[in-house]
Amino acid sequence: MKVLVVGNGAREHALAWRISESPLVSEVLCAPGNAGTSTVATNVAIEVGDRVGLVKLAKERAVGLVVVGPEGPLVAGLVDALEAAGIPAFGPSRAAAELEGSKVLAKELMAKYGVPTAAFRVFDDADEATAYVRECARPLVVKADGLAAGKGVVVAGDVAEAVEAIDAMMRERVFGDAGRRVVIEELLLGEEVSYHVIADGSRYVALAAAQDHKRLSDGDRGPNTGGMGAYSPPPVVTAEVEQKILKRVIEPMLDGLRAEGRTFRGVLFAGVMVVDGEPWTLEYNVRFGDPECEALMARFDGDLLPLLLGAARGDLGGITPRFGAGAALCVVLAAAGYPVRVRTGDVISGLEGVAAAAPGARVFHAGTKRDGELLRTSGGRVLTVCAGAATIDAAAELAYRAADAVMFDGKQLRRDIGWRARSSE
Repeated sequence: MKVLVVGNGAREHALAWRISESPLVSEVLCAPGNAGTSTVATNVAIEVGDRVGLVKLAKERAVGLVVVGPEGPLVAGLVDALEAAGIPAFGPSRAAAELEGSKVLAKELMAKYGVPTAAFRVFDDADEATAYVRECARPLVVKADGLAAGKGVVVAGDVAEAVEAIDAMMRERVFGDAGRRVVIEELLLGEEVSYHVIADGSRYVALAAAQDHKRLSDGDRGPNTGGMGAYSPPPVVTAEVEQKILKRVIEPMLDGLRAEGRTFRGVLFAGVMVVDGEPWTLEYNVRFGDPECEALMARFDGDLLPLLLGAARGDLGGITPRFGAGAALCVVLAAAGYPVRVRTGDVISGLEGVAAAAPGARVFHAGTKRDGELLRTSGGRVLTVCAGAATIDAAAELAYRAADAVMFDGKQLRRDIGWRARSSE
């Protein structure tokens, strides 16, 4: 079977790698891909937003499954277009993907179907939103309604910061139409985790918990990013907490989406705040997290393709995903200036030394491009360095050895990924 992976990040590199290992796969295509995906797939220069081009490619190359990585094309209806052309696709329909495309819809559905979440208000008027945060006079979270490349959430420590976020989103429109409406919600204090399940429309199978690190710098300081690293499994997700997440966060939303005529097939990723052992839902995403996906793929044990294909066909049957008993940890290497003014074009070296420095470690590409014999940076998050081992400490040691083997001017990375689980921290 031929499989097409849509996207160009480290998440898609990790998925393409795992899919390429399936004995059922004859060829993996990646559109548009990056310098790393070219080692496990055939890159095709079609952008993720080109629905017509992607459908044409899948038909011309007789693709048996399309795996859509990023949220943008899902929200824009790529899966609908593929299925209309008779091409199986892993990912939700446009209607189901709106769960991530609109934070307002997500919060309203949470309230309707009894999913535990923070109290919230929705505003489409900046003056009213500002008056509300001044009246509250306490830390709040301000969220742009639409997609904002993972940067549309501001945890405001005081009124001034909340007002600044409202101004940026609603008045200055730094996220375009995504900031036309905002959700303002109570701040939950606890430990945030990511939980993924794969659903086929009527049932689901649980994957594994992970924990992302959003802030740029050690100690959870600095601006929010798309993610500077992740590890799995996080100790806070005990067997008891996991069952609570499944019963209170995952199942009510899947049932609610079905009741709303938005039946979900694909991967559902819940951002959860664990407060004193109780899960509270922050948001839902309709695709694998990045860099959580890299950590999950490093732990995954077995053939990924039947799981993806079963979900796409609406029949997971008796398929059960298997994860290794150990741990995995990923470190993101970011470009100079990320996440504000990203510098690109720096030469990357040292990749050939990773295997010797950290046997078994893997490097997934994101913002990279080939320039003749040279490899250069081409985006904010450049590479994700991932290692698996028996423990988080051992995985961290390997991942950081590998990360230190790779060099480019202005390289940024956190040194404390997995700090909650590492005995050395």
